[in-house]
Amino acid sequence: MANDTTPILEMRGITKTFPGVKALQDVTLSVARGEVHAICGENGAGKSTLMKVLSGVYPYGTYDGDIVFEGETSRFKTTRDSEDVGIVIIHQELALSPYLSIAENIFLGNERAKGGVINWAQTNKQAAELLARVGLSEAPDTKIMDIGVGKQQLVEIAKALSKKVKLLILDEPTAALNDEDSAHLLELIRQLKAEGITSIIISHKLNEIAAIADSTTIIRDGQSIETMEMHGAEPVSEDRIIRAMVGRDLATRYPDHTPTIGEEVLRIENWTVHHPNDPSRVVVDQANVTVRAGEIVGIAGLMGAGRTELAMSVFGRSWGTNISGKVFLHGKEVNLKTVDAAIDAGIAYATEDRKHYGLNLIDDIKRNTSAAKLKRIAKLGVVDANREITMAEQFRKDMKTKASSVDMVVGKLSGGNQQKVVLSKWLFAEPEVLILDEPSRGIDVGAKYEIYEIINKLADSGKAVLVISSELPELLGICDRIYAMSQGRITGQIDKAEATQEGLMRYMTQEKSGATR
Repeated sequence: MANDTTPILEMRGITKTFPGVKALQDVTLSVARGEVHAICGENGAGKSTLMKVLSGVYPYGTYDGDIVFEGETSRFKTTRDSEDVGIVIIHQELALSPYLSIAENIFLGNERAKGGVINWAQTNKQAAELLARVGLSEAPDTKIMDIGVGKQQLVEIAKALSKKVKLLILDEPTAALNDEDSAHLLELIRQLKAEGITSIIISHKLNEIAAIADSTTIIRDGQSIETMEMHGAEPVSEDRIIRAMVGRDLATRYPDHTPTIGEEVLRIENWTVHHPNDPSRVVVDQANVTVRAGEIVGIAGLMGAGRTELAMSVFGRSWGTNISGKVFLHGKEVNLKTVDAAIDAGIAYATEDRKHYGLNLIDDIKRNTSAAKLKRIAKLGVVDANREITMAEQFRKDMKTKASSVDMVVGKLSGGNQQKVVLSKWLFAEPEVLILDEPSRGIDVGAKYEIYEIINKLADSGKAVLVISSELPELLGICDRIYAMSQGRITGQIDKAEATQEGLMRYMTQEKSGATR
């Protein structure tokens, strides 16, 4: 057992190779006992691969190099081996069973049983104690499917605590969380630190890294570049982290763009939407929105403001009930009662949840690209395979999607490249209006810049682009005009020249009584 001054973890010369790809090359990592250590890098840099080596997902013998934990060389062949010494990983895709209770999930594989019989009183009692420790007030018998993603993250941490965790690894823990849940999770990590638990966090949210990390290691192209002490004599800035991540200066995080704005393409008038499970509840309340050719228009709002609900209800009424109002394209009213009708009319919607609704992760690039409008490459109901390949390959080149071929399975691509396939799919449908819901979510800063350049090119080609984003700097950086929503109402709109985060936030927090139409 090592003393308190030696690192709790050292990874020395870690090299991991997949067929044809060297994912990690001679990576070193040293984590001090009791610290919060961040790992940053672009998508595909090797961050998650390194953590899978550490946790035994990639077992000893499948990589080169050494793992030293608490002063002893470790050879983990399974995740159970790493958990037995106190290393627990929480993956970005949460590994909870939705149909089981919170208590059952916490102790799954680690049941409180004697003689093969589960002691439910003990299970629920210990689960309640763990839930209190992570600040979750739900009853232990609540099903996972009945709680939100933020609370599910807390259940995962409670599960880790049940295994007497010493080193907690969190892979993109706040990627799917709203600001309130993110703040709660970060505060919990600080609390665990005070209890002596060491954490490693992989995150693209540099503001969170700056707020919580003691040290940050940069991984680039499968190699460890440097480790920074975040709060030394010269605190590390976000720009400093970005420079190390991408290997170059990003003079600005948003590409320069001079718009050429034409005639109105889309007009939404007095659009009202009720909740599908509670028809008495108004989620979008008499919204009015316009977008012109060549214009990038943003929609800002806090979680629950109704932004996504507005977009999905316009896109073929794919969300909501008792929908009223009018939609006009080029001044002519259109009836968009189905998704097919919306696509045929020239409207595309790129969902905020690309993994569940935007892509088929087990299919290849070409089939995902053609999915929104197969009839473009079909004759008499039969898809022309050669045309499909040619089309998908052209989009792969135009989008600069990093993939060996269009036969590559989409689930194996990085987040940024998956988003490029989503955009390719909808551009193949030849839309005039492109609605992008959180287009850069879960994407590193280098890939974000490329996505922004693609959005600019779409506008320059005459598309009307509507962008929904939770990141105000993003909206200010790429949009020509921004609407703000609060409690289902459009509370204001600001041109780019006058827009500020403070001004938008005032509109985003405006009560219904003060809303404007």
